[in-house]
Amino acid sequence: MPSVTLNRKVFEKLVGKKIPDEKLKERISYIGTDLESLDANEINVEIFPNRPDLLSEQGFARAFSSFIGVKTGLRKYTIKKSGKQVIVDPSVSMRPYTACAIVKNVKFTDECIKEVMQIQEKLAMTHGRNRKKSAYGIYPTKNVNFPLKYIAKDPKTVEFWPLGLPKPIRADDVEELHPKGREYKWVAEGWKKYPFFIDAENNIMCMLPYTNSNDTGKVDESTTEVFIECTGIDFKNVSVALNIFVTMLADMGGEIYSL
Repeated sequence: MPSVTLNRKVFEKLVGKKIPDEKLKERISYIGTDLESLDANEINVEIFPNRPDLLSEQGFARAFSSFIGVKTGLRKYTIKKSGKQVIVDPSVSMRPYTACAIVKNVKFTDECIKEVMQIQEKLAMTHGRNRKKSAYGIYPTKNVNFPLKYIAKDPKTVEFWPLGLPKPIRADDVEELHPKGREYKWVAEGWKKYPFFIDAENNIMCMLPYTNSNDTGKVDESTTEVFIECTGIDFKNVSVALNIFVTMLADMGGEIYSL
């Protein structure tokens, strides 16, 4: 079971009230999670696999505030149409499903970025079965040209600049030269082709299940709009993951758009 570190101030702001330590300890155990420790700044809690929505401050606060009667009932989220497209090519048979969205008007502080990075990692580890069942990418849309294509290609024919490396390399070298390639190459054992997201200008956005491209960049404090992709071998699994991401960002103040 994964352990997550939640920012207590963010959590209590989302709940809508400050909660004494003793009450917090008692109530957290009642909602089916194990409290490991807490102090004035952090809550460390172990989350059961059947509740991936609790892996973020936003999801945990949503469940907790309903449980203690502060904000009850199902939350409603408005989904607007973006008018943009993601085209899924039949070649991605090794990882055939994707669910995508755009979220606009998010103010990404350093704290927000840490929260997004944590859930991205923890969700892929648990809900995504260490990227075998599903994996997720988040990109600033300012560097992305729609429509996007989700397509499988022979890695020997693709060159791109993986995030974290000093220069572009051929895609078939990623498994040896990139740390995530070395860590997760077991996921792609036996694949002859690999799935890529490619934008309308033929820019490589990512190579799955390994890494984003340096060209599309990563989310920073100047980012206000993001594209989210969840890919995997089961459509329900990737849809659940996408819902967790977009509701988290909506609770940060973002607006959800479909593709």
